[in-house]
Amino acid sequence: MKLYNIKEHEQQVNFEEAVRTGLGRNQGLFFPQELPRFDDIDALLDMDLVSRSTEILSALIGDEIAKPRLHEMVASAFDFTAPVVAVNDKISALELFHGPTLAFKDFGGRFMAQCLKELSDGEKITILTATSGDTGAAVAHAFAGIDNIDVVVMYPKGKISHLQEQLFCTLGGNIHTLAVEGTFDDCQAMVKHAFDQPELRKTVGLNSANSINISRLMAQICYYFEAVAQLPKDQRDQLVVSVPSGNFGNLTAGLLARSMGLPIKRFVAATNANDTVPRYLESGDWAPNPTIATISNAMDVSAPNNWPRVEELVRREEFSWDLLSSDRVTDEQTAETLKAMHEQGYVCEPHGAIAYRVLEQTLQPGEHGLFLCTAHPAKFIESVEDILSVKLELPKALADVADKENLSELIAADFAQVEAKLRSL
Repeated sequence: MKLYNIKEHEQQVNFEEAVRTGLGRNQGLFFPQELPRFDDIDALLDMDLVSRSTEILSALIGDEIAKPRLHEMVASAFDFTAPVVAVNDKISALELFHGPTLAFKDFGGRFMAQCLKELSDGEKITILTATSGDTGAAVAHAFAGIDNIDVVVMYPKGKISHLQEQLFCTLGGNIHTLAVEGTFDDCQAMVKHAFDQPELRKTVGLNSANSINISRLMAQICYYFEAVAQLPKDQRDQLVVSVPSGNFGNLTAGLLARSMGLPIKRFVAATNANDTVPRYLESGDWAPNPTIATISNAMDVSAPNNWPRVEELVRREEFSWDLLSSDRVTDEQTAETLKAMHEQGYVCEPHGAIAYRVLEQTLQPGEHGLFLCTAHPAKFIESVEDILSVKLELPKALADVADKENLSELIAADFAQVEAKLRSL
């Protein structure tokens, strides 16, 4: 597999280099030179999740990982389900929260861990990532206990839910968590700055495990195929997919899936009050505002990292702007939507509710809607219980960590403190 740096096209790498370095020069994202195209989609959709995902990932990666070994890696990473559940006769939910940390990030985090174990040759690696809620838990659990790999996760203190925090801040060992007095964008900016320090990168074996890493992004492509495989064939050609969007890796994976032949009619990018992309699509001006804290905190991102990949797909004419619509949803509207969904018998959480609301508003006659439900409602138990006036039962994964000691270190939004931590490992 050959990839290039979107910002500096002359920097070209193979899959192994892209996975191990994470980010290209000048903070550029890696992108495949060519995308495979599947002609016999029906045959692909008839496969089980692991076999189909192996075919998809093998077509992307090429001969750098032998297919039998790749199948083993996929089977180990994707050892949970992603069911499509009908909310009503026009809209279904793709539930991506059945993995060990109850969020869609388990797909990408676990596959990336498999890739790094396969490709690292035992060399020291330090994973540095920022999280607005769910990435931290997925990455921490995926890499916990792996020899020669340390993980440093930064998150904005007080801006993620308590149970989200407990999932990854209680592990210890090779997992190190930093509570930053600032926003997610501050955390993300410090990750990018670290990758701009060549000596630091080399000394600590720096890598990133958020969706800027191509292995995570590629893994997310697979669950779009899994979703379509579960739909009746008469719904596939009129399928509209709505994605709750923060850092926009999830949407990017969907666009890549469509570019590879998956029959999706169009996409909806649903955001909360951090609406840089909806405003950009309306005006043509890229103007991030200061990040606003919302009840859908995993989407509290004003400068989405993956957006350049979306624009690259459009530049290469593998996707068209007229196939993407976008809108924002307030906290009040999110609460209203959660109640409306509950009245239909479906208990959701704020991020999924946002995707559902914008989808419902844009769905045309004859279309079938699918929204991504990215986390278990219990991860946001305080807000969901308050809004719906219900009592949620904690899944075992959350109950087991609810009362554990939080091992995080509190730091300022100061890169010098991050660098000191990295060098101390």
